[in-house]
Amino acid sequence: MKKNVLLMLIFVSLMANAQTPVGTWSIQPKIGINFATMTNDDSAETRVGLVAGAELEYHATPLLSISGGAIYSQQGADGNTNDIKGTIKMDYVNVPVLAIFHVVDGLSVKVGIQPGFLINDKVKVSVNGVSAEVGLKEAYQAGGYNADIASVDFSIPFGVSYEYRRFQFDARYNLGLGKAISIFGESTKHSVFQITIGYKLSL
Repeated sequence: MKKNVLLMLIFVSLMANAQTPVGTWSIQPKIGINFATMTNDDSAETRVGLVAGAELEYHATPLLSISGGAIYSQQGADGNTNDIKGTIKMDYVNVPVLAIFHVVDGLSVKVGIQPGFLINDKVKVSVNGVSAEVGLKEAYQAGGYNADIASVDFSIPFGVSYEYRRFQFDARYNLGLGKAISIFGESTKHSVFQITIGYKLSL
């Protein structure tokens, strides 16, 4: 019995020491991969892209942190029609603001709001091995459509992360709220699942 109590006290002590002190700041450079597509488009397939940036975190309580970041995110969608392959490239600088709930040591649940600022929009089309890229709006105009391309997007990011020896593995889904592309009253929104690895540095 005494041995079990002693082991429990040692375990609790280690858990307490492993927690980041309350009132401190940390920054986490991160890099990973996006699996992005767009809603309300039957031809949309997953575009695999890069996600990279950094997040700043403030440890408010033992159970809660607040973070904000700047993340470069390659979004959009792939599509195939007969012999034509196309990729809608919509790249953003996203600014996630998250509440981070520390469930157990190392494991956290995250949720928040994320504005995103469009920095690149193009369509790449490949036919029989020949490829060309044009601006997204120009591509729709060439097809006879007047499309509205939103320069600012909003989404709700939520997910989980696990930290081990300052390395943090993060799985996150960004649920698009904003109308990314609008045509004739119809609109598409972003749907992005991302996996990243980061390294937490104390400030």
